[in-house]
Order: sequence, then structure tokens, then C-alpha cells
Amino acid sequence: MSYSLFISDLHLSTDHAHSSKAFQRLISKLTAEVEALYILGDLFEYWAGDDDLDTSFHTEVVNALHGLSARGINLYLMHGNRDFLMGNKLIQAAGATLLSDPTLLNLYGTPTLLSHGDTLCTDDIEYQEFRTMIRSKKFQGKFLAQPLVERKAYIEQLRQQSKAAKQSKANEIMDVNDEAVATLLREYNYPRLIHGHTHRPNQHEHMVDNHLCERWVLSDWDQQPIALRCDATGCSTINV
Repeated sequence: MSYSLFISDLHLSTDHAHSSKAFQRLISKLTAEVEALYILGDLFEYWAGDDDLDTSFHTEVVNALHGLSARGINLYLMHGNRDFLMGNKLIQAAGATLLSDPTLLNLYGTPTLLSHGDTLCTDDIEYQEFRTMIRSKKFQGKFLAQPLVERKAYIEQLRQQSKAAKQSKANEIMDVNDEAVATLLREYNYPRLIHGHTHRPNQHEHMVDNHLCERWVLSDWDQQPIALRCDATGCSTINV
């Protein structure tokens, strides 16, 4: 039986040997039964722009992804909060298709909505305001016009600020808002929802307007390299 795999929040970098090894392990053992691999954001720890594509580490990752198409496996990428600057050059080099966030698909007969998940964390008002700023074309145009080394230094500064800010935020603020989830499910006619971002892997059920909706949260590979396998019978988690 053919099936699809869903992963997110790998945070691949030279500093994350655990997740990088798990990624290579997953790529190497995918069989012909795998119809598609969906990576729902934060493939990389951060992405400063496609002109950083030629570093040895990034080349290794992209070549591994591109090899999937040669094996007949469809690859789909979605922007996350850390790698939203992935552009056409990277997508083409990886042999992937870029998905909008959210994306609704018919997955083996079940309507399934895919998202990175950060837009659902509406209680974190500070983050949502920051997200709106950095996702604007104006900001991205100015940012990408800077030298790569300056972009990386700026991102590193932001990462340190983010770590410090999280120490003072309640855990609930950094999780999804139930009403935001319900609104999204209602908008797309009560599908199954698969997302990442929160680093809280689990299966949830939401009753929305008398419709029971399934929500799967993908794992953070820094701690738990787990994939979600979905086929015509449903979804289940597998260790990588």
C-alpha cells in the first residue's frame, strides 16, 4: 500500500548532528511504497537566502532531497518561521514543489489541511506582529539586498533574542489557540489538520460545529525524530 510521510521542524544545521543524521537515515530508507514526502516548515535551522545554497552542508541536504525525485518520490516543501526565505533557486535545486500555507489536499480520500502551524499561535501577540513584519515584501527586499554575512549575523542576533524572550512567556502562549484552530477548520470545511511548529507532537480531536476533526502535531527533530505516515486507512507515527 502506498503512503505519504509528513515531517517538520528538523532545524538542520552543522550544529544539530542528531537531526542531520536522522534526516539522512530517513532519506536512505524510503522505499518505492512512499508516494510523497511533505516537509511542513523549518527544514533548516534558518535560511538567510538562496545565495547560501552552495555551502557544503546545504549542498548535501539539497542533493539528498533531489535524489528522491529520481526514485519516483514526490517532494513538497512549506515555509516555516525559520526558513521562510527559501526561494525558487532552492526549491528547484531540491526537485521540490513549494506549498502555500495552508494547503488543502485530498489525501487518500480524506480532506487534509497542511500548515506549518505558527499562524495558529495567536495568543503570542508579540510573535504574530513580528511575523507580519518579516513576511512583508518590503522587509524581505531590504533584507535580501544586504550581504549574506550581515544577514546571518542579524538572524543570529534574532535567535538569541528569541531564546531570551521565550523564558518569560507562558507555555500556553506558545501553543495553538483552540479558537484559531476551529476557525481554520471551519473555513476549510472541517478537514483533518496536520501541522508542526509547536514542538508538541500529539494527536488531538476538535469538535467544531458538530464535526469531529482530527489534528496531528508533528515532532521537533532536535528531540524526537518522528514522521507521520498516512495512507488510505489513516495516520500513525513512526520513529525515524
